[in-house]
Amino acid sequence: MESTRLLQAIIETAIDGIITIDSQGKIENLNPSALKIFGYREEELIGKNISVLMPEPDHSRHDGYLLRYQQTGEKKIIGKGREVKGLRKDGTQFPFRLAVSEVQLQDRVIYTGFIHDLSKEKEAEEFLKKYTGELEDLVEKRTKSLQEMLSALEKAKEEANLSLEKEKELNRMKSRFVSMASHEFRTPLSSMQLSVVLIEKYLQLADHSQILKHLHKIKNAIAGLNGILNDFLSLEKLEAGMVTPAYNEFDIIKFSEELVEEMQLITKDNQIIIYQHTGVENLVNLDQNLLRNCLMNLISNAIKYSGENTLIEFCTEINKEYYLMTVKDNGIGIPEDDHAGLFQPFFRAHNIGNIPGTGLGLNIVLRYVNLMNGNIDFNSEPGKGTQFTLSFTRK
Repeated sequence: MESTRLLQAIIETAIDGIITIDSQGKIENLNPSALKIFGYREEELIGKNISVLMPEPDHSRHDGYLLRYQQTGEKKIIGKGREVKGLRKDGTQFPFRLAVSEVQLQDRVIYTGFIHDLSKEKEAEEFLKKYTGELEDLVEKRTKSLQEMLSALEKAKEEANLSLEKEKELNRMKSRFVSMASHEFRTPLSSMQLSVVLIEKYLQLADHSQILKHLHKIKNAIAGLNGILNDFLSLEKLEAGMVTPAYNEFDIIKFSEELVEEMQLITKDNQIIIYQHTGVENLVNLDQNLLRNCLMNLISNAIKYSGENTLIEFCTEINKEYYLMTVKDNGIGIPEDDHAGLFQPFFRAHNIGNIPGTGLGLNIVLRYVNLMNGNIDFNSEPGKGTQFTLSFTRK
């Protein structure tokens, strides 16, 4: 009796569906998982032909499968699992893996079907295919943009009457650009390639947590690639003189709160961005897009160069003379020897280790701030963090 109760408990709590039918194909027993998968109550199915759970053509052919097996021994459904379609009560179809066992009792034969719902695995496969296709399109488009940018650099070098020193500097910048771009692209692409391989493995194991983990890695890698390419394209527009401030009046508090909400999505574990406004006024007259790019870059750096379980302070202030924006972190800080070159294109501090980046962000911020006739100041100490302050004279 104890072993019978144990067997019944196992069947009742099994994750996969279990259905037993008689030799005529009529349903005798279903476990709770089977009822949940197909969306029925037990009394709706007991005594019904199993074909009620099958879409066409299996619905019409199932009795023939069973009869043929009983007469000829041809195993159409008996044996190891195969992928088939199921029909829920609400009329929707779904894929599942079916394994059927024949059980010989004393006076009759019954058949037990084991049902593993494949819906989530199929959704993950489709998501991965779509994501991979979008990634390939993105890389192709961005690669074309980079090639055009390199061609423009070559053309500028050929057409401009540069002094020997300026030509050498252009070559140095081009070399740094190619080296940096190669490294910054190779790392996320390798990460995505590995994640795709691991997702394929975990799909076979139906390990959803690992699948989601690696899909998240792919999303982060794509976001990183987009950031890199946006830096390149912003620099190209600045160099071509295509950026002109478009001033308009807007609510700095609402603007900042929306920015913080967006940036909080890319923080590390337990990183919190705290926002505070000082002053009774809330309207500023600046280029909203340029200011947004500046602050996104500074907050992104604060996130990148600070550890988990840290606070990032973002403050705005309106006084009689200035609009002020401050971003402060308690991250790795910037060595004093690197302060002088901090706003130079492609420059990166010597203590960043393997933290990715283009070395263009602060140069772009400086140039956007200058376009709006503002100033940028900073103070930093290694191991204690960094603070950047943007200031704009009120008009």
